[in-house]
Amino acid sequence: MKTILKTLSIIIIVIAGLTLISSSCYSQISSGKQAELFSLKDSEGKTYDLSAMKKHPLLILYFFDVESRPSQEGLLSLDQLVKQYKGTSLNVWAITLSPKNRVSAFIKETGLNFPVLLDSSNVSKRYNAQTVLPTVCVVGPGLRIMDYFQGGGKSTETMLVRVAERELQQKHTEFARAVSSDIIKKNPQNVKARTVEGYAALKENNLDEAEKVFSSITEKGTEGEVLGKEGLAAVYAKKDQKDKALKLVEELEQKAPDRSYPHVIKGDILYAQNKKKEAEQEYQKAVNKKTAETYQEAVKYNQMGRMYASTGDYKNARALYDQAVTIDPYYIEGTTNKGLTYEKEGQWDKALESYRQALAINEKDNFAAVLVKKAQEMLDIQKDAERKKRMDQLIKDLSERYKVQKKKTDKSGDTWTSGPMVLSFVDIQEKGGLAERDGFSMVLMTQLADLLNASGRVKVVERAVIDLLLEELNLGSSELADPETALRLGKVLAARLIGTGSVFYMPQGTLLNLRLIDTETSAIPQVTSRQIDSLSSLDNELFRLNREILRTVIEKYPLQGYVVKDAGEEFIINIGAKQGVVTGTKFDVVEEQEPIKYKGKLLKAEPRSVASLEVVRVEPDLCYVRVLRKDRPLRADDKVQEKIEQAAL
Repeated sequence: MKTILKTLSIIIIVIAGLTLISSSCYSQISSGKQAELFSLKDSEGKTYDLSAMKKHPLLILYFFDVESRPSQEGLLSLDQLVKQYKGTSLNVWAITLSPKNRVSAFIKETGLNFPVLLDSSNVSKRYNAQTVLPTVCVVGPGLRIMDYFQGGGKSTETMLVRVAERELQQKHTEFARAVSSDIIKKNPQNVKARTVEGYAALKENNLDEAEKVFSSITEKGTEGEVLGKEGLAAVYAKKDQKDKALKLVEELEQKAPDRSYPHVIKGDILYAQNKKKEAEQEYQKAVNKKTAETYQEAVKYNQMGRMYASTGDYKNARALYDQAVTIDPYYIEGTTNKGLTYEKEGQWDKALESYRQALAINEKDNFAAVLVKKAQEMLDIQKDAERKKRMDQLIKDLSERYKVQKKKTDKSGDTWTSGPMVLSFVDIQEKGGLAERDGFSMVLMTQLADLLNASGRVKVVERAVIDLLLEELNLGSSELADPETALRLGKVLAARLIGTGSVFYMPQGTLLNLRLIDTETSAIPQVTSRQIDSLSSLDNELFRLNREILRTVIEKYPLQGYVVKDAGEEFIINIGAKQGVVTGTKFDVVEEQEPIKYKGKLLKAEPRSVASLEVVRVEPDLCYVRVLRKDRPLRADDKVQEKIEQAAL
C-alpha cells in the first residue's frame, strides 16, 4: 500500500511538473512578443518562411489536426470568408503534425485556399500547440504577436471576433462586417461581434444603420447595454446631436466608470465647442482608464498627444503617440502625427522615418505618401550644399523684398502678353473639432498643387519655399489670417493668385473653404466650399476642385499673346509651355474696334475675331499654330487671345 501511495505521489509530482512546464511555455507566447521564426514546406514542397512576412499586416498561424473536425472549424470558417472577400489582406498558414498523405487528402476534400504546412521542425512544440488544438497565433506587423488562443468551440468564436476587430482596426470595414455576420449567424447573442458590426457601419458613415445595430445591442444584458450605449453616443456625436451624446456619456460614467471611450467622445464634443481645457481634462481621464474595445484604445492616447503637440510639448506628445501605436500597430494616425512633431522641430530625418513606418503598414495611404515626399525633399535640400545655398539666398531675397515690399516691374511695357499663372497657397487654417490626423490641410493643398502643376496651366509655388519663408519672417497662423499680410506674401512670391481659407472639422466630415485672390486687383475670382466625408473620398473631391480652379483660370485669365512671324504653313506666337500653352489650344486673332459715339458718349465695343488658330507644336517660350479660319491675312504683332470652349472645361 505504501508503495502504491509513493508511486501515486511521484506521478502527481510529475504531472504537476509537466503542468508548470506547460504553463511556463504558454506564458512565453503572449501579446507584444516577437513570433519565433521558422521555415516549413507544404505538401507539394513549397517553402514558407515566416521572416518573409515581416511587412505583412495580419497573419494567422492556425495549428490543427486534419483528423479532428473540432480543430478545423475556425480554419474552414476563415477559408469561406476569404473566398468570398478576395481583396482582404488576411493571410492564414495552417500548420499540422498530421502525415503528408492525410494532409493531401484533406486539401483535396476541402479545396482549402490557405497553405497547409507540414511541421517537421518542432514548430508546434515551440508555439505550445501539441496538446490543445486548435491553437491560433495572430501575428501583426513586424511579426509581433497580437493574440493567442487555444481550443475549439468558444475559443474559436473568440478568435474570429478578434480577427473581425483587427480588420476593423485596419479600416477593412467590409471584411470586418462579414466576419461578424458569420459569427452572429451561429451565435446571435454574441455582443462583441454585433458591436464590431455597428462600428463598421459607423466608419462607413452609415449612421442610421449603426444606430439601429447599437440600439439592438443595448437589449443584450449588462454588457450589451454598456457597449450599445457607448456606440450610440458615438453615433449621436457624429450626427451632431451633442445633447443626446453627452446624456449617454453621463449614464455610462455611472454605469461603467472604468471605461475610457465615453471620455474621448465627450472630449471631442468639448473641443469642437472651443472648450479646449475641458476637452483636455476628458482626454486625460480616458488615458487614465484601462477598459475599452481593442479598436478604441489607441485614439485616447492620440487625442491627448494632439493636445500636447498643440502647445509645443512635442516630447510628451510623441510618448503618447508611441503608446497608441504599441497598442494598435495599425493606427498610422499616431505614426504620422509623431512624424509631424519631428517636422515642426526641423528633424526631417526622424520625420521621414515615421512617415515611412506608416507607409509600411498601409502602402495605399496617400496622406503618409505626401508627407514622405515633403520630408525627402527637405532632406535633399539640406544634403545638397549648392541647392541649399541657392535656396537660402532665395529665401533671404524674398524676405528682404517682403519687408520693403519692393515690387518687380516689367520694363518691356507689354501689358497684353500673358505671364506664367503662378498660384500660392498661403494659409489654410484648421478649425472646428480635433481631427485624429494632424497636418490635413497641408496634405490637402500639396495634393491639389500636384494636380494643378500636372495641368501645365498653373504653377504652384513650392511648399518648401513657403515654409522656409514663413520661418524666416516668423509669420504664424494669426498673422497670416490677416488678408493684407497674405496678399503681401503672394506678391513677394510673384503669384498672380493666392489661395487662402480654412479646413473646418465637423462630426459628419471636413468642410473645405477656399478663396482665390488676385494679388494685382484684390478681386476674388473663385470661392469654393466643399465637404469631404472621409479620406477615401478625398481623391475624387480634389479632382473636382482641380477642375474648378482650372476652369476659373481659363475663363477669367485667358492666354494672350502676339503673332511673331509667318513660318511657312504655320505662324509663331510669343507664348509657350511656360505660360500654359498645350497642343490643341485654340486662339482667336482679335482686332480692336473703333468706339461708337452715341449721345456724347463713347461706347467701347468688344474686340472682333478676324481669324482662328490651333496650336500644333509647343516650345517653352513660343508655340506654332495653324490657321483654321481667317478674314484677312495675318500680320506680325496681331493680338491673339485664347478661345474658351465649354466642352474643354
